[in-house]
Amino acid sequence: MARLPRFVLSGHPQHVIIRGNNRDPVFLADDDYRFFLDKLADAAKKHQCDIHAYVLMTNHIHLLLTPHKQDSISKLMQMLGRYYVQYFNYTYKRTGTLWEGRYKASLIDSEQYALICYRYIELNPVRAQMVSSPSEYPWSSYRANALGQYDALISPHPLYDGLGQDATQRQAGYRDLFKGQTDELSLEKIREATNKAWVLGSDSFKQKIESQLNRRTDKLAKGGDRKSDAFKQQFKKINRV
Repeated sequence: MARLPRFVLSGHPQHVIIRGNNRDPVFLADDDYRFFLDKLADAAKKHQCDIHAYVLMTNHIHLLLTPHKQDSISKLMQMLGRYYVQYFNYTYKRTGTLWEGRYKASLIDSEQYALICYRYIELNPVRAQMVSSPSEYPWSSYRANALGQYDALISPHPLYDGLGQDATQRQAGYRDLFKGQTDELSLEKIREATNKAWVLGSDSFKQKIESQLNRRTDKLAKGGDRKSDAFKQQFKKINRV
């Protein structure tokens, strides 16, 4: 069965995940993280992607980014993968694939989910019980977004800029986002949308994307009358994709 193309609209943020093959580690030393971030910065600049948030976990990576061309993300990931796999295989005297298939990506409804995704990404080390606070983890964007630590990789999303009138206010407003807990339903929506390459957003946002791209943006509702005109129209639409 042919794979559907990813949802891509220039100017709309996406949550991207790439995992190590068989969930094996893809970072074994500090130099590995540094090399990956250097190449990520090069690829983002070359292929016109703004990186808003990131976290490099031991065996996977999360990115929140906005592409400015239709193929920006795919070319960024190709370039990044090529350089990093060569580096990793040479450094550790190995051969073969490093990543678990294609990267996964979900188009994000900025107004509803952009800041939630910031938080979701940077809290990964806390949820994994690697640290007690995101500020303790060195391989994420939290220190830049929340504490003002310089990170050439980071380009703030407009919603982040809207958190305050200056950098101090924005950082304080951003830290406030981490005081409460993200509800489990939002976490599950983020995970499902990214893993299944759906659109993450409100019903109106999904309808807007469906009309622009002429394809459904979410899973089909279970059940329903398969003999109804509504079901038949939905079925026809899916099979045109």
